Amino acid sequence: MARITVPEIETIMAEELPFAANFGEVVFERLEDGDVMIRMPVDASHMRPGGTVSGPVLKGLADLVMYALVLSRIGPVKLAVTTNLTANFLRRPGTADLMAEGRLIKCGKRLAYGEVTLYSDGEPDDPVCHVTSTYSIPPPEAR
Repeated sequence: MARITVPEIETIMAEELPFAANFGEVVFERLEDGDVMIRMPVDASHMRPGGTVSGPVLKGLADLVMYALVLSRIGPVKLAVTTNLTANFLRRPGTADLMAEGRLIKCGKRLAYGEVTLYSDGEPDDPVCHVTSTYSIPPPEAR
């Protein structure tokens, strides 16, 4: 069972993560312990020249999923932060909703490591981007 709920993470996004508004109305399709899936409807604000979703949007969405993954395990620790994020762009996404599915691989006392796969809705076997990321977890006295 996740240690944070969808309404709790949505409140953190609205109050503490102003950049999240750039993703539009993201939908948490799944928020479980170490297992998160977010749907992001693609719109014109996400596009770059050439008619594709921009890389920063893909990486930002993956980072949002990773943040949710970490909080799903440790609870609402707002000061957990990205220390590393590596994105491999695999193909051009279509204009369908983007799905970002993540899983937490390891979560220790100070570091968490996970992966996020992004794909166009309906095409889970043809990913557009694969991300691995490490998060730093603050010690209890700094939370």
